[in-house]
Amino acid sequence: MTAHAPAEQALARSYTTGDGTVRFDIVALSVDRLPQGHTLLSYQVRVQRQGLPDEGWAVTLPWEDTSFTDVFDSPAPDPERLRQLVHLARALLEEWWDTKGHNRQSAQLGRRIS
Repeated sequence: MTAHAPAEQALARSYTTGDGTVRFDIVALSVDRLPQGHTLLSYQVRVQRQGLPDEGWAVTLPWEDTSFTDVFDSPAPDPERLRQLVHLARALLEEWWDTKGHNRQSAQLGRRIS
């Protein structure tokens, strides 16, 4: 995947959760394609919450849904499918954030870097 692929650009955009309590400032993202169409989304993210110090994290999210291979690979993906991909990836990132403190599997996906 090229650094300018639309899917990678969309996934690398910073965002705030729907309830406005957490901002995920995406510092870096690498999208690594694996065999069988699987993908690893490796984020470097600064998590910002009101009244608390910012936290830097490196998080690697496995993406095993091969139905989005076309979106990852396309130079001009269908806009609705791209929105779906971004929504699902953000949901995974937020789930990791919410569960890392009490779920061993989630905790293993990330490490604090600052």
